[in-house]
Amino acid sequence: MRYFITLSYDGTAYHGWQIQPNGESVQETLAKALSTLLREDTPIVGAGRTDAGVHAQKMIAHFDTEQDVDCARLVDKLNRLLPADIAVQQVCPVCADAHARFSATSRTYHYYISTAKSPFNRHRAMRLFHAPDFERMNEAARRLFDYIDFTSFSKLHTDVATNNCRIMQAQWQQVDEHEWRFVIQADRFLRNMVRAVVGTLLEVGRGKMSVEEFCRVIEQKNRCSAGTSVPAHALFLVDVTYPDAIYDLSTENTENSVSVKESVD
Repeated sequence: MRYFITLSYDGTAYHGWQIQPNGESVQETLAKALSTLLREDTPIVGAGRTDAGVHAQKMIAHFDTEQDVDCARLVDKLNRLLPADIAVQQVCPVCADAHARFSATSRTYHYYISTAKSPFNRHRAMRLFHAPDFERMNEAARRLFDYIDFTSFSKLHTDVATNNCRIMQAQWQQVDEHEWRFVIQADRFLRNMVRAVVGTLLEVGRGKMSVEEFCRVIEQKNRCSAGTSVPAHALFLVDVTYPDAIYDLSTENTENSVSVKESVD
């Protein structure tokens, strides 16, 4: 049986989502807790690979087990076992071919910047000493819809088959007097893409790059042409969406029905 886990985490203490040979990761921490409770080796697959220091308000991962699982009890036991900076909101059964990464239809990120010093958002927003021109940055952001190849915003030497992405939303929104967030949604993202897009948009907002030059950066398909990547600590994965059909188990074998099992205690 395949299950989806919905979780959130503060990425400050982790070397990203993906298991790393030289540092603690969210994936490894969650997999260890799940394996302990199910009393079997339980690998997990996430919807994406957030970088070191990046946070998630909503991440989805999947795991497989032959055991029958009481989902509500497993959520409770995971939250008791996991550290305070990782929280599980839901575990639910899905179709056997549902995949946390490849079945996702969209992902949404928020990037926060603040123009005022605050001790409470130093780990969740990038501090700017001068406010950029958000109107010009939004003008440039709208041009993202005109393109599908975002090689200029991708980390070099990645192993992806294509650098094409379909942008669904891209906009700077004011949160309060001193705080803004960049909202971007796409069917998929390249490694380091959001931070590179934000860094390049800030070049526009600071008057160092025109909107037309921003477009030429995309067209050049060269990472060296784009702006510097902004810090990771202000980036949040906030949503991952899937087709409703993957939650429909009406065609699944009835022997896979969910029930209580003491092995998740």
